[in-house]
Amino acid sequence: MIVLDVLQNRKATVFVQRIGTRDLRLDTSGGICCATVWWNSACEISDTDNELTNEVGGYEHVVVLVHCRVVDGEIIETLQKLPRGTVPGDFLDAIVVGMDMMIKKFGPTSKGKKRLCLITNAQDPIKEPYEGKKEDQVDTIAAQMNAHGMKLESIIVRGRLSLDADKGIMDENDFLLNRFSKKTCAKTVYVESPTSLLGAIRTRNIAPVSIFRGDLELSPKMKIKVWVYKKTSEEKFPTLKKYSDKAPPTDKFATHEIKVDYEYKRVEDPTKVVPPEQRIKGYRYGPQVVPISPAEWDAVKFKPEKSVKLLGFTNASNIMRHYYMKDVSIFIAEPGNAKATLAISALVRAMKEMNKVAILRCVFKQGQSNVVVGALTPNPSNLENIPDSFYFNVLPFAEDVREFQFPSFSNFPPSLQPNERQQEAADNLVMRLDLAPPGKEEALQPDFTPNPVLERFYRVLELKSKKPDAHVPALDQTLNRITEPDSELLSQNKQVIGEFSKQFELKENPKIKKSSRRLWSEKSLSSHMNEVEGAGDVSDNQAVLSIKSESSGKVDKVGNLTPVEDFEAMMARRDSAEWVNKAIKDMKNLIFDLVENSYEGNTYQKALNCLLALRKGCILEQEPKQFNDFLLHLCKFCSEKYLSSFCKFLASKQMMLISKTEAADSDVTDEEARSFLVKTEPALE
Repeated sequence: MIVLDVLQNRKATVFVQRIGTRDLRLDTSGGICCATVWWNSACEISDTDNELTNEVGGYEHVVVLVHCRVVDGEIIETLQKLPRGTVPGDFLDAIVVGMDMMIKKFGPTSKGKKRLCLITNAQDPIKEPYEGKKEDQVDTIAAQMNAHGMKLESIIVRGRLSLDADKGIMDENDFLLNRFSKKTCAKTVYVESPTSLLGAIRTRNIAPVSIFRGDLELSPKMKIKVWVYKKTSEEKFPTLKKYSDKAPPTDKFATHEIKVDYEYKRVEDPTKVVPPEQRIKGYRYGPQVVPISPAEWDAVKFKPEKSVKLLGFTNASNIMRHYYMKDVSIFIAEPGNAKATLAISALVRAMKEMNKVAILRCVFKQGQSNVVVGALTPNPSNLENIPDSFYFNVLPFAEDVREFQFPSFSNFPPSLQPNERQQEAADNLVMRLDLAPPGKEEALQPDFTPNPVLERFYRVLELKSKKPDAHVPALDQTLNRITEPDSELLSQNKQVIGEFSKQFELKENPKIKKSSRRLWSEKSLSSHMNEVEGAGDVSDNQAVLSIKSESSGKVDKVGNLTPVEDFEAMMARRDSAEWVNKAIKDMKNLIFDLVENSYEGNTYQKALNCLLALRKGCILEQEPKQFNDFLLHLCKFCSEKYLSSFCKFLASKQMMLISKTEAADSDVTDEEARSFLVKTEPALE
C-alpha cells in the first residue's frame, strides 16, 4: 500500500493506493489530479514505512511515500515513478494510516476539507481484528472520520484482471467498503478501464452551494421548505489573461496585467471625447434607432419576487427530452426538517406512481430579471441514507423553440426506403456497437468521463511550467479513447461494419465549380418573374430551396453590394442559431433603406430581389410571421411616406404574404395572402 498526502486549495487529500498487479501513476498539476494506468513496472515493494508502525506496531506493508505538503514538481515526479508491490496489503490499515497523518497535521480544524481517496482492487483478504468483527472495525474507523470531519472516496478497480480473483473475498471487501457509505460521508465507485479511472479520481471537489432556500409553494396555504442545488453545470475553460512583459525585470511587485480603456468620440468632430453622462444606449427598431436611458431601461425590467411556485402537473410523456435547457438542479427537503422530508417523499412517490411531472415557476434570487418555467421530475431513492428528491429542468418559451418540419420516411417512394436486408444490417450495426454490453462496464459514462479538452490543457500547462520551449505532445492513449472510436470494438465487429457498407451504395458527389454563394440568385430576377407569370402566382413557385453551407462561414452581415448572396450565406451558417435572426434583421433594414432612399423607383427592383430572398428564407426557417409582419409594416410605412408606388410595384409582381400552404406556422390563409396587396394598397391622392 502506498500513502500520499498532499495539500491544495486549502484542502488536504490523502491518496491511499493499492500497488499490486498493475501500476497506477498520478499526475497532479495546477491543482488538478490526472491519472494514467500502466500495466507493468520495474520495481517491487514489500517494505513498511509509517509512523503508526513505529508507535504502536502493526500496519505492515503500508508505506508513506509523500508527507503532507503543497503540491509541487517533486511530488509530481514521485507520483510518476510509483513502484510496484508484490505483497498483499490491508486497505483498512492504509485508511487508518492516512487518517493518522491528517489528525496529526490538522487536529480538530479544517473539518469538511480533509479527504481520503482509496484506490484499490479489493481482491486481497482483510486481517482479522484482535477484538470484535471486521464490521466493528469499519464502524470504529467511520466514527473517527465523523469526529474529525473527514470524507472517504473508494475507487475499486475491476475488469479483466479480476477474473481469477476469489469472489468470496471480493464480496466481503465490497461489503466493508459500502458499509462506510452508511456510517460516514463516503462514496464507493467501481471502474474497469483507464478512462473511467481517470474520471473517477477528482482532486477538485466543488463544495455544494445552494442556489435557493425557501418555500416550494404548492398553494397559498401549503408550502414545503426546500433547498435547491446545481446537479450539473458546465465546466468552463480556464480564463487566459493577457500578460505584459514591459515591466522592468527588477520590479518584483509588477503584476504584468494589461488594462484596456475605451474612448467614445463624435463622428462630426473625432478630436472631442464624449463623456459618460452624454452617452446613451440605442436599440434598433426597424430603420430607426430608439434611445433608452438607464432609468427607462430599469423601469422596463421585470422585477419578480423571489419564489418557487407550482403551476400544475402534467403527464411525463408531454415533456419531451429535447425541451430541456441549461443546467439541471436538484430539489431536496430542508436538512433536519422531518416534516418537509416526509412531504417531499410523499410527493415524489405519488408523482412517480402516476407518471407525472410538476411545472414550476421559479425566481431563485431576489432581483433576478428573468423568470424560468421548468419541469420537476421525481427522483425516488433506493438507499436508506439518501432521501427522495426532485430534478428540475428549465423548459423553453415559445421564442426559444425552433420547429423544423422534415418529411417523414413513410412519404418517400419505395426506392428511397430501406429494404429488409438493409434494415437488418443497420439493426445489427447498432446492436454490436453498443457501449453498454451485458456484463461489462458502460463506456464513456458521464460521471467517469473527464473533459478531454480540459485534461489536455492542464497536462500541457504542467509541461510548459517545466519546459517553456517544449512542443505540444500528441494526444495520449487515455484521452484518445474518449475522442476517437474504440479501435478494439471496431476490430471485433469488422464483419458487421462490412455488411452494412455492402448494403448501401455510396456515390461520389460531383464538385460544382460554380460559387456556392450563387444559390438563390442563380437565375436573373427577370427570367424568374417570367417563369412566374407563365405559371401563375408567385406563391405557386415559392419553392423552398436547400441552403448549402460551403464557403459561407465568413459572411457576417448583409452588405449593400451583394445583399441576396450575403443573406443566403448567413442563412447557411450552422455554427450558431443567431445567424438566422441576424440575417433576417439585416435584410429588413436594407429593404427599408432601399425603399426610403429611392429616387423615382430606381431601387425598387433591388428591394424586390431582397424581399423575394427574405420570403424564401423565412419559409425555409419556419419564420412566416417575421416576413408577414414585416411586409405589413413596410406597406404601412410606404403609405405614410407617400411611397405608394412601391406597393403598386409589388402588386404588379404578385408579391404576397406567406400562407399556411407554404408554411404550417403561418396564420394567413391562401385567400388572405392573395388579396393582401389589393387591401393594403394606399389610395392617397
